[in-house]
Amino acid sequence: MVFLESSGGILKTLGNLAEQTGFAKLGWGNILMILVAFIFLYLAIGKGFEPLLLVPISFGMLLVNMYPEIMYEKGQVLADGTVVESTGLLRYFFTLDEWGIMPSLIFMGVGAGTDFGPLIANPISFLLGAAAQLGIFVAYLLAIVFGFNGKAAAAISIIGGADGPTSIFLAGKLGQTNLMGPIAVAAYSYMSLVPIIQPPIMKLFTTDKERKVKMTQLRPVTKLEKILFPVIITVVVVLILPSTAPLIGMLMLGNLFRECGVVKQLTETASNALMYIVVILLGTSVGASTSAEAFLKADTLKIVALGLLAFGFGTMGGVLLGKLMCALTHGKINPLIGSAGVSAVPMAARVSQKVGSEYDPTNFLLMHAMGPNVAGVIGTAVAAGVFMAIYGVK
Repeated sequence: MVFLESSGGILKTLGNLAEQTGFAKLGWGNILMILVAFIFLYLAIGKGFEPLLLVPISFGMLLVNMYPEIMYEKGQVLADGTVVESTGLLRYFFTLDEWGIMPSLIFMGVGAGTDFGPLIANPISFLLGAAAQLGIFVAYLLAIVFGFNGKAAAAISIIGGADGPTSIFLAGKLGQTNLMGPIAVAAYSYMSLVPIIQPPIMKLFTTDKERKVKMTQLRPVTKLEKILFPVIITVVVVLILPSTAPLIGMLMLGNLFRECGVVKQLTETASNALMYIVVILLGTSVGASTSAEAFLKADTLKIVALGLLAFGFGTMGGVLLGKLMCALTHGKINPLIGSAGVSAVPMAARVSQKVGSEYDPTNFLLMHAMGPNVAGVIGTAVAAGVFMAIYGVK
């Protein structure tokens, strides 16, 4: 009897332990998302596709699908009626995403690490950056057709700018936190796949002759111009669209750190240590928002499809305006730099250089493409500000 009772106690204990393992709560959806996380890790580590973004995103995805509690919020009521007693670690990080803190800090780091000289030297790049926002507004209209409400459509459409931080920022401001995971993953995935997605579109809409156009060297930009630029852009844009202040303000503050020459320590911190810390926290928390329960829905597939369409139309818009400028200037502008008008900095500019060099190895388009690329960052933030203004969000 003692032996049986002892055996029964051991079996009960082992049964309780088994119920506490992750295997007991692992559903087919979790397994699928874990496989997706492995694919993202392979793309990041094996193929080198934006590893700084995809490694933390994929690891956050892996964690939440094995241990959902890491994203629980205190007071949250679960499907079985259980009330969550404590907040999970990555939920704290995700809250900073919802508040717009992480995206704004990313923008400051981007500003501190980017030379705006090519844009200042060739202001016509602003038009190419604006043309590449075509995808955002096409996706907005298509999202409404797909059944999303106006705010959700606006949040989804920003994927077309290939700008993860702005996508997260706008989704939070418009109260679309339930869609933030799919939107952010789609935006960052397309950012990492720029070298694969853009070249076929660029080649489709340009001729061999246009792809071989050589552009004259950009004029030197003075230090005074570089100092005044972020100040003037901030004043003009924020006065017109005050809601863009968190993004445009931080972007230009970071650039002012870089160009003023008297705060080297702040420049190094913003563009390196702080930037990488924020990327870790933002990437991991975004990945952790993709639990099977939240991610495996019909709306997710719609968002992924709309994001791809938006990105394609954005690339097309920049290239087509580049073709028009090439014709108007009698072959002085290479249309390939128009594709860099999406705000994946500096990846999109590198793709313009790569495609151009395939047709003429002596053609150097990188610095010319950086102008539209930087303009695209500003343009996407302005597009987000327009949507916030439309829906009365401050």
